[in-house]
Amino acid sequence: MSEHGGEAVSAEQARRSRLYDYVDASEPGRQEETGGTARGRREFAALLGEFRRTAVLVPLDPVTGSPLAADFGGVRWFYAFSDEGALARFAVARGEGAREWAFQRWLGARLLDAAVPAVGVPCGVALDCADGEDGMLFPPVRGVVPDAVAVDVDGGTGDVR
Repeated sequence: MSEHGGEAVSAEQARRSRLYDYVDASEPGRQEETGGTARGRREFAALLGEFRRTAVLVPLDPVTGSPLAADFGGVRWFYAFSDEGALARFAVARGEGAREWAFQRWLGARLLDAAVPAVGVPCGVALDCADGEDGMLFPPVRGVVPDAVAVDVDGGTGDVR
């Protein structure tokens, strides 16, 4: 029995936070650097740079007027879209294609550097999330968001280390 009445669980049996998956994928030295991994890192860095320089559509919550977000896997995700078509596909996928969607245009850098830190919990950006493999996640890790809120840096809002 554990302290709280349940069965005792060994370290091997304990569920680890899904945030560790983001840490493992982002930290040099956490995975063996193969040609594919190194190429993947370069491709991600190029996509991140492009995202930071690009104005994206950020839908607004119809009640609060704040950027629309959802919680998934222990992370809050701001929704962002590359164009009105991507936002429309998202609206239809949610069954809300008939309503009018208010949005603002923000630079990706503004989302990552200003909006994410303001949330106060681990937060990232989901770009074109209704587009399957064509979508992209920018998780709350070092090199993507400020170190002060990265989950893979001691003292970040996630403190996963």
